[in-house]
Amino acid sequence: MPQKPVVTFGEIMLRLAPPGYERLFMSPSLLATFGGGEANVAVSTANYGLPTRYVTVLPDNPITDAFVYQMRGFGIDTSFIRRAAGRFGIYFVEPGANQRPSKVVYDRANSSIALAKPGDLDWKAILQDAGWFHVTGITPALSQSAADLSIEAAKAARELGVPVSCDLNYRKNLWKYGKTAQEVMSELVKFVDYAIANEEDCQKALGVKIDVDVHSGKLDQKKYEELAAKVLDAYPGLKLIAITLRESFSASHNGWAACLHDREKFIVSTRYDITHIVDRVGGGDSFAGGLIYGLLNLPTREQALEFAVAASCLKHSVPGDFNRFTKAEVEALIKEGGSGRVQR
Repeated sequence: MPQKPVVTFGEIMLRLAPPGYERLFMSPSLLATFGGGEANVAVSTANYGLPTRYVTVLPDNPITDAFVYQMRGFGIDTSFIRRAAGRFGIYFVEPGANQRPSKVVYDRANSSIALAKPGDLDWKAILQDAGWFHVTGITPALSQSAADLSIEAAKAARELGVPVSCDLNYRKNLWKYGKTAQEVMSELVKFVDYAIANEEDCQKALGVKIDVDVHSGKLDQKKYEELAAKVLDAYPGLKLIAITLRESFSASHNGWAACLHDREKFIVSTRYDITHIVDRVGGGDSFAGGLIYGLLNLPTREQALEFAVAASCLKHSVPGDFNRFTKAEVEALIKEGGSGRVQR
């Protein structure tokens, strides 16, 4: 029986980055690619062989044409991308190295999706044959109308019986229109089945707090079990929460793992020691895409979690937002442990 499509919804942006590990405008050129949390997830699920549909609102111009063409190249259904007033958002990223952190500068005010509002998209048509719906905490941070549209989408998916996942993705530089993240996200999460987060997302987006230093390089697994349980207690509609566990020793060296609580048990994944990070932007999205694939296709939640962590680990090795790895490559990392030996 053919698998039903995974549908993701959110903003795509033009990503501008300097060559290599230069600072912005050290040389008079920037590398232009596309990036955005929900599109990143769509690329991952499509690469793993899942039918995937990406939904957004963009201006009617050649930049949108180029983006749509690229998404079709990944095998993603773009038929519900709406063309409307506004602009194509941009973000600049300066990749960090060693003790210099990565930096992101947004230029996305008045983007088409920030101007979009409830009723602009036909969710019944978009979701009628869907097997999964994914949204993040980024789009609701753009504007009140985008927040209302995100909630409308999640509510429509719930009413149609489509499982809903949400990566909380707290972005402090985006919440500028008068509402706090907690006010909006606590409403959105009422319609969510599967939450994905890091520890800061739980505290800033949901208001669920524990005594943990989000900037510390060391992780206390007991604290994360407590945090996951508190989120599930606060939001009884959630079936599970997955929390990524990043140990930041420097911009180039991170420990990477994740945990999952499904109300019955608490699971902690394998930990990867990533010592030469190429680009960590999109790492959380590749985790989300891997987890969606695993929950839909793998026999156990332990296996789903391992697949998601391994997929995200691989993402750290390539530049750009998109996770350009296949299911077989992720499975090889899980099986072989990542020695990096030449394959021939």
